[in-house]
Amino acid sequence: MSAQRMPAAEVPVSVELVRRLVAEQRPDLAGLAVSVLANGWDNLVCRLGERLLVRLPRRAMAAELVEHEQRWLPELAPRLPLPVPAPMFVGRPALGYPWSWSIVPYLPGHVAAEKPPVSPAAAAVALGGFLAALHTPAPPDAPPHTSRGIPLPRRAEGVAEQLARLDDRSRRVAAAGLWQAVLDVPGWPGPPQWLHGDLHPANILVHRGELSAVVDFGDLTAGDPAGDLSVAWMLFDAEHRARFRAAYGAADDHTWQRARGWALVLALVFVTFSADNPTMAGIGERTLDAVLS
Repeated sequence: MSAQRMPAAEVPVSVELVRRLVAEQRPDLAGLAVSVLANGWDNLVCRLGERLLVRLPRRAMAAELVEHEQRWLPELAPRLPLPVPAPMFVGRPALGYPWSWSIVPYLPGHVAAEKPPVSPAAAAVALGGFLAALHTPAPPDAPPHTSRGIPLPRRAEGVAEQLARLDDRSRRVAAAGLWQAVLDVPGWPGPPQWLHGDLHPANILVHRGELSAVVDFGDLTAGDPAGDLSVAWMLFDAEHRARFRAAYGAADDHTWQRARGWALVLALVFVTFSADNPTMAGIGERTLDAVLS
């Protein structure tokens, strides 16, 4: 696979910038220690003391996604069975930094990509129940998205480009065959559902061996729930995928087939664009193996 690096930051972001923004807009928190927790595709995430995080967009596209979290997570959080990082403070542009930013609760745990749950069976039930609670009809003003929640055929151009990058011919042939098969599956017939939009094992937390939270709702949108259900191939083996599906309770065969197709789509994205992110590259490789097995 010929992989590419993560997108570059469009503005300088740093611990020092976080300190200055907090001191200016939340002086009551200015004495708290600041340290980097994660520097991902979209955001710099810093610890702020023991109980808080600061999310600072590093790209214009990500800034729009943070605004979606700020608008909708406080409304969605109360009905979800796992904690989510609903913003407790919305920061304004300042000090040469051009976008809104957030202070959110710190949710303890390690990402499931690096520290899987002790009991996959319990995790499958918990995550299936979480998505069942989230996947409800969304309002007309739910955030649109150009690449998530959409009909699978609209991902065809990207899939073709990424398939061509697979060095292993047998993998490439198998993936192409699966892709052609899922393109024939009927699309989502119902109203657009609320979606996490970017649900993978690096956005799921595990604390004391159990699934403890779901984070990073920047791609929150509405559409076909199959995209979120693709996490079943990222996190579980076949036996526990079945438990996950049963706990979710609303995935008919067509939805489940589309979910497998979405798992292929996202696996290809992860292995293509994560040359400098071994966690995401590992998720992509494991997911590709799972969907082709």
